[in-house]
Amino acid sequence: MKAVLTIAGSDSGGGAGIQGDLKTIEAHGCYGMSVITGVTAQNTKGILAVEEVSGKILQKQLEAVLSDIRPAAIKIGMVYSRENVEIISKALQQWDHGPVVLDPVLASTSGLPLLKPWAIEALEEQLFPQVTLLTPNLPEAGTLLGERTWPEDSRMEEAVRALSWQYGTAVLLKGGHRERGAHDVLCTEGQVHWFLGEQIQAIKGSHGTGCALSSAIACNLAAGMSLLEAIKAAKIYVTGALLHAPGLGRGNGPLHHGWRKRFPEKAGEREE
Repeated sequence: MKAVLTIAGSDSGGGAGIQGDLKTIEAHGCYGMSVITGVTAQNTKGILAVEEVSGKILQKQLEAVLSDIRPAAIKIGMVYSRENVEIISKALQQWDHGPVVLDPVLASTSGLPLLKPWAIEALEEQLFPQVTLLTPNLPEAGTLLGERTWPEDSRMEEAVRALSWQYGTAVLLKGGHRERGAHDVLCTEGQVHWFLGEQIQAIKGSHGTGCALSSAIACNLAAGMSLLEAIKAAKIYVTGALLHAPGLGRGNGPLHHGWRKRFPEKAGEREE
């Protein structure tokens, strides 16, 4: 069994963050481990409050996990503060681990900041150079590129090339915020690859899609897939999780992370 570590914030509603990551890791047959960077009070209607863990306990969590079980892959989500970035960066340099997928969580869907402004520079300088793949969405890409708005559909390829060159790593620019379609584009080693997808009207909820995608990619990399194979398989998984969303809560509900186990007859229906 491959061990996969998620370093992220806690979601009390269970749809995203550490909870969503661990459900995704379990769904991929991997052993999930977690390091919590902060605690959020949230549900399907939004985030009520955020509080980061102390630097001391963050460091001890990382030391406890990484000194004992080598992760075959790591997913990083909300880091929240500059201190957290510095601690995580040092731990990645100190301990042996597999590929790292970083989802640059900058704000919640409702716009609540999940990364302190003065932490962005540290994230770019200290963590981005150490990762295998960055997975920003369109609004996050706009912020990282220093733009007030996110890249238009026609500029996605230009934007992903710029980000990959800027940070010296592979970048998957997610197109879920597009007006039409849900196409993602990857730039790795100067080459661009498109992953086409249809826009799903997630009536029952889409909370946690970014977390699920990055965690699924990490699991697939841990299993030995190439980067392109890992992304393609992860998109299939997230599509199924959206289509089988359970409709919980009074707001934007969670995905069905375990849909393949609940509906095994449908597990391969969108693989073409």
